[in-house]
Amino acid sequence: MQATLLELERSNRELQEFAFVASHDLQEPLRKIQAFAERLAARSAALDESGRDYLQRMTSAAARMQALIIDLLDYSRVNSRGQPFRRVQLAEVLSEVLEDMESTLERTQAQVDYAQLPTIMGDATQLRQVLQNLISNAVKFQAPGVRPVIRIYTEHEDVATWNLCVADNGIGFDEKYLDRIFNPFQRLHSHQAYAGTGIGLAVVKKIVERHGAHISAISSPGKGSVFCITFPISDKGYA
Repeated sequence: MQATLLELERSNRELQEFAFVASHDLQEPLRKIQAFAERLAARSAALDESGRDYLQRMTSAAARMQALIIDLLDYSRVNSRGQPFRRVQLAEVLSEVLEDMESTLERTQAQVDYAQLPTIMGDATQLRQVLQNLISNAVKFQAPGVRPVIRIYTEHEDVATWNLCVADNGIGFDEKYLDRIFNPFQRLHSHQAYAGTGIGLAVVKKIVERHGAHISAISSPGKGSVFCITFPISDKGYA
């Protein structure tokens, strides 16, 4: 059993190192593609309609690739670049996230309601990323014309654990895909319907697990979703 765990840890380290190196090395040729695309765009008047269409597609593909690389780097750095745990006031972290997302929330007329949040031991930067990813998804995965309504709250399941929950009124999903949505590059919708790389929830899951917690969700199509992170109540967690 011990040998198996050691082998798993070694494989995880190698995977993280590969993801980091691959993502880093891909950025330079991608920058060249984007630079040449910008040069072509400056001369787009000389192109015919098909040429301008090809240029637009190339530019869009390069932008998606760049977003994918950035997300892959974030995923590979969760453990290697994490900060030591300290006391974190989740209310302050949430306030910063909402401030950063102010323009998006105003544009979508999103309503965000939240209760009093506790102070916990954790990595403030990573916890901020968790909240931002979950709230961003709640805003993004909405039916056309529907005002996003997001509720952030805590609840206690038992004497040993407590939950941090993010609930929304979005499009929801079939729970048969529950395991799939937390895996890297897994998408339930096309790029045309909803933008994104399919890594956001995988990053959330990895950060949550680094904090000794786990994440799950309750959802159904058209009924919204509730994502809950279950933390242990201990001197190293809930304060």
